[in-house]
Amino acid sequence: MKSLRYPLLVVHLLLALAALAIGPAALSQTVKQIDASDPTFDNLQSPSVGGNTGKKSWKPKDWLEVEVKVKLEPGRAAPSDGHVDRLTVRWFVAVENKIDKAGQKYFLMEKEVTHVNVPLDEDFYLSCYLSPATIKRLTGSERAGKNSITAVGGEITVPGAAAPARFTSQGRVNNPWWQSPTMQRTNKYPLLDKNETPFKFLWWDRYLEIESKPS
Repeated sequence: MKSLRYPLLVVHLLLALAALAIGPAALSQTVKQIDASDPTFDNLQSPSVGGNTGKKSWKPKDWLEVEVKVKLEPGRAAPSDGHVDRLTVRWFVAVENKIDKAGQKYFLMEKEVTHVNVPLDEDFYLSCYLSPATIKRLTGSERAGKNSITAVGGEITVPGAAAPARFTSQGRVNNPWWQSPTMQRTNKYPLLDKNETPFKFLWWDRYLEIESKPS
C-alpha cells in the first residue's frame, strides 16, 4: 500500500500546484478573451419604408456606418446558458476640424452603448453611425465614406472578462490615438447607435440588442 500512497500524494500535490497557477481570478472569469476585428466602413442610404400614408418625393441621403466583429471566448466560470448579461462599447471617432479654426486639428466624438443578452463563442457585430446632417456639417459634403472621418477606435468591456479589448482603424491599440491631447472633444456632432437610426429594425440578428435607456 505504501507504494501506492506516494504516487497519490504526488498527484494531489500537482493538482494543488495547478490550481494555484490558474489562480482565483481565472477560475471566476466568465469571459477568457474578447476578440475584436478592425473597424469596417459602409455608406448606407436612408431606407425607404413603405406604408399607407401616401407617397412623398424625397432623395435618400448617405449615412456612414462603422462596424466591428466581436467574439467572446468563454471562461471557466461561463454561465450555463451560454450568455453574459452585458457588454459595453465606447466608440471614439476623429474628424478633421474644418470649422473651429482656433481649435485643435481634430474633433473627437464619443459614444457609449450597452448591449444585453450577449452570446459566448459566437460572432456578432457592433455598430455606430453618423447621420447625413452630421456628415454635411463636418465635411461640407453629402457623400459618406471612409474618407469622411480620420479614425475610429473603441474599447469593449464585459463584467467578469479577463481584460477589456480595444480596436482601431489607425495606429496601435496599446497606444490609442483617442488619448492624445491634440483632440478637441465635442458633443455637437452626435454619434448614434443603431436604435437611433432608421436602420433600427434591419439586419436584426446580425447585431446585439441595445439596452433601453431609462425614461
